This record gives sequence, structure tokens and C-alpha cells, in this order.
Amino acid sequence: MAKQPANGTPSKGAGESPEMAAPDPAELSRNLVKIAERSNKLVTDFLKRQATEGGAAAGPTDPFNVGAAFLEMTRQMMTQPAKLVEANLRLWQEYMNLLQNTALRMIGQSTEPVISPVRGDKRFNHSDWDENQVFDFIKQSYLLTARWIQDTVRKVDGLDTKTAKKVDFYTRQFVDMMAPSNFVLTNPEVLRATMESNGENLVRGLDHLLEDLERGKGQIAIRMTDEKAFVIGENIAVSPGKVIFQNELIQLIQYDARTEKVFKRPLLIVPPWINKFYILDLRQENSFIKWATEQGYTVFVVSWVNPDAHLAQRGFEDYMFLGPLAALDAIEAATGEHEINAIGYCIGGTLMGATLAYMAAKKDDRITSCTFFAAQVDFSEAGELSIFIDEEQLETIENSMAKRGYLEAGQMVTTFNMLRANDLIWSFVVNNYLLGKDPFPFDLLYWNSDATRMPIAMHMFYLRECYQKNQLAIPGGATLGGEPIDLRKVKIPIYLQSAKDDHIAPYRSVFKATQLYSGPVRFIMAGSGHVAGVVNHPSAKKYQHWTNDKKVSTVEEWVAGATEHPGSWWTDWHKWLSKKAGPMVPARVPGDGKLTPIEDAPGSYVKVRAV
Repeated sequence: MAKQPANGTPSKGAGESPEMAAPDPAELSRNLVKIAERSNKLVTDFLKRQATEGGAAAGPTDPFNVGAAFLEMTRQMMTQPAKLVEANLRLWQEYMNLLQNTALRMIGQSTEPVISPVRGDKRFNHSDWDENQVFDFIKQSYLLTARWIQDTVRKVDGLDTKTAKKVDFYTRQFVDMMAPSNFVLTNPEVLRATMESNGENLVRGLDHLLEDLERGKGQIAIRMTDEKAFVIGENIAVSPGKVIFQNELIQLIQYDARTEKVFKRPLLIVPPWINKFYILDLRQENSFIKWATEQGYTVFVVSWVNPDAHLAQRGFEDYMFLGPLAALDAIEAATGEHEINAIGYCIGGTLMGATLAYMAAKKDDRITSCTFFAAQVDFSEAGELSIFIDEEQLETIENSMAKRGYLEAGQMVTTFNMLRANDLIWSFVVNNYLLGKDPFPFDLLYWNSDATRMPIAMHMFYLRECYQKNQLAIPGGATLGGEPIDLRKVKIPIYLQSAKDDHIAPYRSVFKATQLYSGPVRFIMAGSGHVAGVVNHPSAKKYQHWTNDKKVSTVEEWVAGATEHPGSWWTDWHKWLSKKAGPMVPARVPGDGKLTPIEDAPGSYVKVRAV
């Protein structure tokens, strides 16, 4: 309640935000008609699609097999009534504290919040969430309830680890979805925009929603960025080079040298095929590829094809033979060098680990060291992605892929986005649909949206043999090219990069490889996550990294003895690799060997977009 000054005129309390402007009734009415028209179109289109696709028969009613997990959780919870009563009493006491604090604020007293958003939670950044007493109450009541729900389900005894993780994950999805920031009447920023624009923001938002539904052919394909702002090869992925080899799965790019002398051993980068390689060459200011050439490396990068139905039966083994092994042959033809250093990123690193074991079995010594960016070979602690790989879900995925021969790109995007739903789903729902704003041009989000398809044979091998059965970590558990895969036979120097906040390849999971390879292994941990933890140019002076040169057997020991260093880990890696790259030789030019360049970098494979 605002205090009264001496002249009797109401004034705003300290820190209170300005009152919302009253809308123009005529303009608001016109926009409400437009909203009704667009809403009617949404419903009509949905009903038509249901009729065309057969309604519920078009797909499984519980594709993530969530129902069974929550039924088991409920059953166990009912056997522990005392815990439920205790949790309810605790929530009631916290609400009493919140009501008391709100009442004190209303009479002009300052109070400390009962609960605050965790650091990094951007949903409540708008000043009204703190300064307006009503919205502060809504915010805190939501946070209290969300914490209560999540704590309650986490403390249910009797659940197996897999079920407990699934319940926790999908409870968080529900809690995030129900945040007051996701609704017009309980989001002060949206409410202000609605009043000030007479509802024009909601009209534009519905237009955006209709466009996204059309683009996603009935599924909501949320635009995360202005996709017209970027053109591959023009303002992203612009490092100069040539495609010097290709087959049905890869194009191999050799990049121009940026130094007069280069290290004798070339550097091969095998990126993930779930996304495209140009995450390592977004802009010249943060391009790992450009920076590596500036350090004197002759850089080769695999650019994976965006597969369609005719590659459906290409499996993990084919990706090894037609990927890194074919690239090794091409690099030797292009440079005359038999020995190279290699990098594998994410699933590209998983493939490289298997390839190294295959090469060791065949006594193939062409790779003399290997670096792994955020890559797993032991999937026993694979993080939240393991929630999606129980047998029921794998059968659903396999049946879905069988119709086309591949997994639709959008399905992988949705899965990864769910791991960070507030940042990668709900923030765009608010911005695009409630505020009616166009998404901001952002190269990283353009790359994130430029997803690829997954051939059924390869993808099911990866999900079943790696994630579900963890066969790569078992000596002889997997067989590729007729050779039992045993990572213990890999004796070359290994550099393992992990990231502290990686939600896709958790550092605990990456560390497990230190106990599998038999050669010298250097493990480091970078700040940030799966992408920013990798792509962190030294000139940015962002984040930090940790090193520990002691030989330890657990990640807890490693963390306890680690030393923190400011800035990028790239310099540590260069110091390590430069000692393994051989003497300096004259710089190479793409095409000066036995291979004739096919086209300019970044090539044509990377430009094929999945619809």
C-alpha cells in the first residue's frame, strides 16, 4: 500500500513499478476479435489433423512410458503417509510465513523473501516480480509449491534408480510448464505488454504460433532465432578451405593454413552427426577451426551427410568405416602423412573411442593421439538422457523410425531442449507467443535449430548398445568390423575435455574413460556446459577450467585436488598437443597432394536442412 504524503496525494512506494496503462477499449475489442479468429483456426486445424491422422491411433498415448513410473511412485507414496503429512505441514508453515511477509509489505515494512529464484533463473528477471507485491506473492508461492512437489517425489522410498530418475525428470517438466511466467494473467511483463498494445502482442503471438505449426506440419516447431539472418558459408561457417574427399556419409574439408609453417602431423576433427560441424566455426571471433589453424595445425574436418531413407541401414560400423577411417586414407593421400592427431566431439568422440579400439586390434597406428570434447564411452552415469532409453521407449522410437527409415530431426531437438526446458522451450513460448516478439538473431541458436536426421540402424545401435547396455565399456562387449572392441588396448596419449555444467555428457561420465584407456590420459574440466564449455575462445576471457596432474581413480578425488585457471582451456590443450604434433614443415595448400578439391568449404552436405 502506497504511503500518503503531507498533501494527501497518493505516491508510489519505494521501489514500486509504474502502474499499468489502461487499454483503448475500441482497439482492444478489435484485437480480441482477431485473437478469437486465430484461436478458432488453431482449433479447426487441430481437429482436421486429428481426423486425417486417425486421432489417438496416429501415435502411442504414452511415448515416454511415464505413466507406469508415476503409478509406481504413487503406490510407494501411499505406503509412507507420515512423510506426506510432514511435507504438507512444512509447506503450510512456509505459506504462513509468506502470507505474514506479504501483509507486512502491504503496510510499508521491508521483509526478506521466504524463497528466491535460484541463480541463473531468468523467468523472474522483470522488476515487477520483486517490486509489485501481488506478483512477488505469486512468484514466491509458485517457488514454494514447486520445491515442495519436487522434494516430495524425490524422497519417496522404494523406487528403483531408473524409475526415480524418470519421476524426478517429468515432475520438473510439469513444474516448469506451470510457472506463472508462462501465462498472460500471471506474468507482469506480458500483462503490461497486453495493456499497452491493446492486445496486439497476443495477436502477433498467435500468428507466430500458427506459422510454427505450419512449419512443423502439425507439431510446434518453435523458432528460436531469425533464421533468415544466417547463411552457411556467408556469415557463419566461413573459414576458407576445400572439400577434398567425399562419400555417401561424409565430406572431408581441408582448411587453408594461416601460418607459413605447420606441424607435420595433420589434425582430424570428427564432430557429432546429431548436429552439424559448424558449431566449431560459427564466427571468426569464436571459431575453434580458425584458432587451430592459427596455432599451426593442418585442420581436416568431417562434415556428415544429413541422411534420408536410402541410408536407413547404414549402421554404427558404417559410420566408422566411411567416417574416420575413410578420412585417414584421404588425409594420407592429400598430405603424404601416415600419422595424424585426432579429435572427437560428443557422439563423434564415442565413435572415435570405438575406432581407436578397432585400430588397436588391427595394429593400425595412424592416430598417434586423440582428444575428446565432451564425449562418453562409458554410459553407466550418462545423465538425464538415459531417462529416454528404457526398452518401452526404444521400441516406440524404433517403430516410429521404421516408417521412414530415420528419426526426424525435430524429435532429437525436442529431447535435448527438454533437458533445459526453461531456457530452450518456455522462454521462447513467452517471447514469441505471449509477448509477440520476433526471436533475436543468434548464431548459436540457428545452429541448434539446424538439426539432422538419424538413420534407424545407426541410431538404434547407439541407443541400445551404448546407452542401454553400455557395451563399449565392456571388453569385447561390442563388435565392429569383426573385431571385439576393447578400449583397454588403446595406448596412445588421450586428452579428455569435460564441462562442469554439461547436461548431455556429464563430467562424471566423461571421467570414467580415464579408467578404460591404457595409455597416458589427461582429464580437464571446463566451466559452462556442453557447447559453451567447448567453444570458448581464449580472447573472450570467459569461464575457467580446472586441471589436476595427479593420478586418481575417482572423479571426487580429481575434483578435490583440482586447480582452477581463469579463461579458456584451449591453451592448455595446445600446450599438450603441440608436443605430439611433430616438427614444423612448410604450410600445405588444399589440393597440392593426390586429391583434387571438389568444392569450397563448408561444402554442400552441411547445407542440407531437415524440414
